[in-house]
Amino acid sequence: MTPEGLLARLTALGVAHRTVSHAAVFKVAESQALRGALPGAHSKNLFLRRRDGGFALAVLEEHRQVSVNALARLAGWGRVSMGSADELRATLGVEPGSVTPLALVNAPPGSVAVLLDAALAGAEAAWFHPLVNTRSTALAGAELVRVLRAWGHPPLVVTPA
Repeated sequence: MTPEGLLARLTALGVAHRTVSHAAVFKVAESQALRGALPGAHSKNLFLRRRDGGFALAVLEEHRQVSVNALARLAGWGRVSMGSADELRATLGVEPGSVTPLALVNAPPGSVAVLLDAALAGAEAAWFHPLVNTRSTALAGAELVRVLRAWGHPPLVVTPA
């Protein structure tokens, strides 16, 4: 799916959203330097391979520092490792640096387990890449939860320690 197609899907679901364009960003620090004053919560996203062969996506508030294994224990996923770039492309249809919960639009329902930081789920505005890292899209955290459920990826909403 293209970013335009994704945004059209959000609009069709009645989700209010705002998108801005910017230079490509690959890390949280780059995002912070380029985004200026985009009010709201910002995320970092970890695409993980579960030992059972499945995949998981941890969507965290950008400042959250927690071990991947602690997240896996919290979510009940068992042992995990970082998913490869090829697995990311095949599963979510995005390139490294563009990982986003919005890419779950490309994944079959139930195929990716999702852990969502409660700080993002409760945000008035939370920013995510719309499938590319040259744009950022804001939507309410509650709307993200609703969208993920509609796409068949109900998130586990937690506050990581």
